[in-house]
Amino acid sequence: MATLTASDMVYVKGAPEIILSLCDLTDSDKQRFSSQLLDYQNSAMRTLALAYKKIQSGEKVFENGKLALKSLNFIGIFGITDPIRDEVPAAVRECQNAGIQVKIVTGDTTATAKEIGRQIGLFSENDSEKNIITGTDFASLSDEELLTRVQDIKIIARARPSDKERFVKLLKAKDLVVAVTGDGTNDAPALNAADVGLSMGDGTAVAKEASDMTIQNNSFGTITNAVMWGRSLYKNIQRFIMFQMTINVVACLIVLIGAFTGTESPLTVTQMLWVNLIMDTFAAIALASLPPSYDVMAEKPRNVGDSIISKGMFRHILGIGGLFTALLLGLLLIMQHSDITQITDLFVNSYGSYDGLSEYELSLFFTFFVMLQFWNMFNAKAFMTGKSAFYNIKNCKGFLLVAAVIFFGQILIVEIGGKMFNVCHLQLKDWIFIVLSTSVVMIIGEISRCIKPQKKN
Repeated sequence: MATLTASDMVYVKGAPEIILSLCDLTDSDKQRFSSQLLDYQNSAMRTLALAYKKIQSGEKVFENGKLALKSLNFIGIFGITDPIRDEVPAAVRECQNAGIQVKIVTGDTTATAKEIGRQIGLFSENDSEKNIITGTDFASLSDEELLTRVQDIKIIARARPSDKERFVKLLKAKDLVVAVTGDGTNDAPALNAADVGLSMGDGTAVAKEASDMTIQNNSFGTITNAVMWGRSLYKNIQRFIMFQMTINVVACLIVLIGAFTGTESPLTVTQMLWVNLIMDTFAAIALASLPPSYDVMAEKPRNVGDSIISKGMFRHILGIGGLFTALLLGLLLIMQHSDITQITDLFVNSYGSYDGLSEYELSLFFTFFVMLQFWNMFNAKAFMTGKSAFYNIKNCKGFLLVAAVIFFGQILIVEIGGKMFNVCHLQLKDWIFIVLSTSVVMIIGEISRCIKPQKKN
């Protein structure tokens, strides 16, 4: 930057290496200033140099938008300390552990940028020249050359705004999801080109307009928190989808098999409405209300082309859905060919000809169906975590509340639903048996998670 005053004085500030080249200095002075400059830069300081000149009459100051003066009078170099925020190294480390590549694009010198990278844990002794590049070298390479090393580059020093935008586009060309932070007007093109543009709370209006969201507290740690919340929410959605599709598989198979075999459906319309209400609405709230977990930050990013239904989910839906269908169909066959008047008749009653389903048998079947899904909801909570369904359960207040609503709601429906739900009163021993027998679903899930932690999807 150069300023021409009314007294024909030109004051100049800028990159020290450029200002030094424009000044009349002896070789020893240049060496001394360069040595001091390097000390500042190695201490992660932002450096600027100052110079001035009294112009003579007719002397050209600017030419083609650039300073045309030579033989400036050197004033000095100063270093600006911009300390790394305390939370940044830990936040960068969390990003790296989560498979997120952190890169620095800065106008600072190579030495300053490298030292900042070292302080935040981005640049280490094992890194080489392939991991850092200057804006000049970056601009001199073709897109084809840069695509072969763009993922290895950790720092671009002395970068121009166009370098930052080009860097974003090259990373996106490698099928990477790119987020960019920036606070200045010059950052707007890169913020706009990124998949996610993150402007700073104290940034310019232009940067905020070009970005997708604004970080009000200017903290890099906010980004890691956002990633953690996003990944946790995505997993909660997966859990609900898996849970809901398991129920639908079971319900559809039971109804379809009944229709093809010519027998009456064991689940009435009103019962199915209740199942849809508690499983579509309440269970969605329960699983969606699970608190975020930092455990997701130990996982690698998913591919943007991956289906929301992973292979593990697909196996679970078919496996558990098929198992529940087989169990319920077996129970249905016993009830249709036996006279069940109490719960113990399931084991001692003789198997005879088809005699349909009594109101008591329909109540038992309906309750078995709901309680199987109730306990499977706990398995869905623990799915893809490898931990117990009761891990951090005290902080899952929403989940516990909805689980209680489903459990006691089922009791109320059966006990007072009457003809509306085609059910009748069940004895206490019936409830105890159904709850304990169906809980085996969750117990087996807990045992399997202890023996072999589930692979994260």
